[in-house]
Amino acid sequence: MKIDVGFTHIALSASNLDQSIDFYQRYAHMSVIHERTDKEIDKRVVWLSDKSRPFVLVLVQSSNPVPILGPFAHLGVGCKSKSEVDDLCDQARREEILSREATDSGYPVGYWAFINDPDGHVLEISYGQEIGLTVERSET
Repeated sequence: MKIDVGFTHIALSASNLDQSIDFYQRYAHMSVIHERTDKEIDKRVVWLSDKSRPFVLVLVQSSNPVPILGPFAHLGVGCKSKSEVDDLCDQARREEILSREATDSGYPVGYWAFINDPDGHVLEISYGQEIGLTVERSET
């Protein structure tokens, strides 16, 4: 058995798991990798991953979720280009869930925007943050 060490997941409550799954598929390229009903709490639980690293977003069904990620607290997802950020912003604007327009903050923050998920948790989409390179440099 492989032992996970380090930051592995974040868990959020969601009022409608199917809507949240759809949101994270469209805006963060994540898919369900695990699903169950937790017998202790009698709630549906899903794990979502973009399969790029050993990290999952855990969503737990709740009749009254409290959005803990907002107005500034957020999940961050890197995009392949500025145009992908712009396209996702256009989509979020049409859905009336764009909470902060795309902004270019320069290095090391990059080009980013905030989008609200169905329960009000905030997702940051960005391009150019170079987090992977910064981690590599800190290891030397």
